[in-house]
Amino acid sequence: MKFLKFLDEKFEEYFLVASLFFTVGLIFIQVIMRYVFSSSLSWSEELARYIFLWQIWVGASFAVKCSKHIRVEVFKNLFSAKYQRIIDFTAIILWICFSFFLTYKGAELTKILLIRGQLSPAMRIPMGYAYASVPVGCGLMTFRLIQQFIRDFTSLKKGEERV
Repeated sequence: MKFLKFLDEKFEEYFLVASLFFTVGLIFIQVIMRYVFSSSLSWSEELARYIFLWQIWVGASFAVKCSKHIRVEVFKNLFSAKYQRIIDFTAIILWICFSFFLTYKGAELTKILLIRGQLSPAMRIPMGYAYASVPVGCGLMTFRLIQQFIRDFTSLKKGEERV
């Protein structure tokens, strides 16, 4: 149970911090290799790029968890508080549908790439591993959006304002 609580509360943060430190270290080593030893690692730039993809998609999930995604509220602010809540719930439902769609299509693409055996140019790892960042990140984002929807719905039933 503690493991599930850790995954829910800290997974994205730990993953993002660890991957950022790893990427910075990797790029630092690449710069040292190139300018001090006049030799570079052929795979480091590619690995940094794939880690960056994972950071983007997991970071999108983390932004949903912290309610830090950009929202355009000019249109919504023209309405009363009651209709603003309806607009918020509609937006979350649409976002959940879109995120689920990206999860599904990303999983399809990842599966195709793994079946075909397409390899990355420098590291020769399956490209499906890099593309798996889309369904994993969007799956996490869908989960976080459902959590937000439930939290907002519960607070609505209790008569509380949205946080």
